Amino acid sequence: MEVLLLDPLVPEALAWLQERHEVTFRPELADDPLELRKHTYKSRALVLPPHVVVTAEFLDFAPKLEIVARMQISSDNTDLDACARRHVRVLQARSATVRSNAEYVLYGLLMLYRRGMVSALLGRTISQVRMGRELSGSTVGLLGLAPVAHTLAPMLRSLGVRVLGYDPAVHYAADIWDKLKVEPVTLQELLSHSDAISLQMVYASRYRGWINERLLNHCKPGQLWVGVSRSALFDAEALALALCDGRIDACLLDGANPKFAAEGTPLHGIPNLHLTPRLGSHTREAKLRASWYIAHRIHETLSPENAQGEPRVSDFSVLDTPEFQETMSDPQAVSPSQWSSIAMHRS
Repeated sequence: MEVLLLDPLVPEALAWLQERHEVTFRPELADDPLELRKHTYKSRALVLPPHVVVTAEFLDFAPKLEIVARMQISSDNTDLDACARRHVRVLQARSATVRSNAEYVLYGLLMLYRRGMVSALLGRTISQVRMGRELSGSTVGLLGLAPVAHTLAPMLRSLGVRVLGYDPAVHYAADIWDKLKVEPVTLQELLSHSDAISLQMVYASRYRGWINERLLNHCKPGQLWVGVSRSALFDAEALALALCDGRIDACLLDGANPKFAAEGTPLHGIPNLHLTPRLGSHTREAKLRASWYIAHRIHETLSPENAQGEPRVSDFSVLDTPEFQETMSDPQAVSPSQWSSIAMHRS
């Protein structure tokens, strides 16, 4: 077989790919390593869910493999060095989830600012509901200038938020700060002046435990945190102390490692820590963008001579760029079935 899918594409992208290649959909193989090896032996392209790990040993059973593709972004489930040695292309639909993650962060900030909403929905009286705050007029610090921050910054500014920013890999005089209309500040200033922190740093091993006690000592009292970055950025004990002593009033993290707040860890049972299972990227639009991106890249890799002359049916990366956001007031107003026509008109 040419393409083995363990993670499904949307029907339109799947049909497009099936017209050009032999495609087999076997999601049950993701939980059956022995059967997966048998099918991988004949495959040129794999589309895998996050929990299927690609190691050097895995590649030993895939002599024909040219592509490992994933709908979600992750850096710890694929041996990139081993893939490079075998000339196996690794695909991740990186831009597909930028907007959905930015909206998740915005939702998280609004929810934490109005945590009494949950109490009200549970039927509690107004006297039992915690007084909320308005996002407008507050200060939000962007910790990390990953693409999510590029989309989030104009959303926050449109709501009347003062937006500060810090990224250890971006110089304070870089043009990107002016382009996003974000005030670059030092890390200490970001923490001490922000009512809330949005965390979307690109993770690297040197940043493991980077958010530690010394850093969190600069938090403005009662600060709110929302993050879509790797939980390994945190020193768990330091975060637990900050959540318990009032430096951080509440923290919402998406896609944290399952062991991050497991029983026996410093964060277990802390009521103002809220964890969600990668909900930031769990939207129909993100799935649509990721599916078309993966389908196109598989086709151009397996059949470069045919792909070169073909018109692109759908490419949604343009929808995640600041230029597109400035030219279309409400890209989410259309239904998913209409997104392909938008992409064609933009090409």
